[in-house]
Amino acid sequence: MTVGARSTGPGDEPMVARWGSPHPAAPLVLVLHGNGTSEHSMIEISPWLPHGPVAYVAVRAPLAVERGFAWFAETDGRPDPAGLAAAGDWLLRWLGTEGHPDRSVLLLAFRSGVALAGHLMLRAPERFSGAVLLHGAVPLDPAPARGALRGMPVFLAHADADPRTPVPLLDRTWDWLRRWSGAPVRVARTPDGGTLAGSVVAAAGSWLGDRLDFLRAHGENPLPDGDEPGWPGLGRLPERVGEPPDTTLDLPQLPLGPPGTRQDALWERIRGLGREAPAVIGPEGTRALFLDRPADPATLVHPAENELAHLHPDGSLHLALPDALLYDALGKGWALAHPLAGVRLAAGLVLVPAPRDDAEVEVAAALVAAAHRAATGGGSAPHLG
Repeated sequence: MTVGARSTGPGDEPMVARWGSPHPAAPLVLVLHGNGTSEHSMIEISPWLPHGPVAYVAVRAPLAVERGFAWFAETDGRPDPAGLAAAGDWLLRWLGTEGHPDRSVLLLAFRSGVALAGHLMLRAPERFSGAVLLHGAVPLDPAPARGALRGMPVFLAHADADPRTPVPLLDRTWDWLRRWSGAPVRVARTPDGGTLAGSVVAAAGSWLGDRLDFLRAHGENPLPDGDEPGWPGLGRLPERVGEPPDTTLDLPQLPLGPPGTRQDALWERIRGLGREAPAVIGPEGTRALFLDRPADPATLVHPAENELAHLHPDGSLHLALPDALLYDALGKGWALAHPLAGVRLAAGLVLVPAPRDDAEVEVAAALVAAAHRAATGGGSAPHLG
């Protein structure tokens, strides 16, 4: 790729295309095209994107190339690290001038724009409220910390065969986002990434509308900071040993692989925390705990039915944690964010992997006890069997 002069406005300001709400506090969707096109290429998908109190700004990449514009130089589909960092500097500086400083900002990126979006998400996670990543790879060198994207919902369009992005980069993006990032990740998987399928655009638009509705109703997720929280019965939460499990793509979210062996022991530890009954949603044999008068529906698996948590036949759990504990559990590997957490469902909804030994039974039981304490308004720690 031959890179020419910068193509920006006065003062090195971006050239942009805008549509949607002009209000400076309206949620902002920052649209990033791929290398070799322009800001106008992304406007083609605007009919499938949510309308209403939301602003869109498609930014032209700053470097002129043979055809269109580029964010950075590439070698064999891999971004030049220095160029990627420079593009991130440039965009973050400009973003600081865009409307109210506390407005929600989401990313919508395509191909090479996904690399830039991933760089921005990892570099300044506090600045972004979610991301739509369409057929590209997130830069993961050096490897980010586990849980680096906690609280940031992601829609990922991933193709089994993509002529523009090296397979190792796609595979690593797929694995890291879904198992290690801490982000709630909703996936649209297609056989071919040569074109942007209409079904993918429609699914991305629907996801974005749901995320915007959630932000309007519940506000931003607080940032993970401060001291490590204390857990009922545990004190400090230890690090979970080993890799996190992979999960099904379709809902309900379930772990892949062999079932655990400690599900009955775990059920005996938690069954006193609520009324026992079959779960509202889950595979046959899923056992659930229900509360009579919960104080906080945001820490329930199924608020309409007052469902506190449920135990799948394989030994894994679904439950919802309050923010202060959620980030700790995600960062230490004891929880995987539900794909629709913070989108259609409670921000704290997680999958807890099946315990592998007695010590892990105690940890899983402590997570359920913490959810119970939050849902019932606190007070003394509940009794575990």
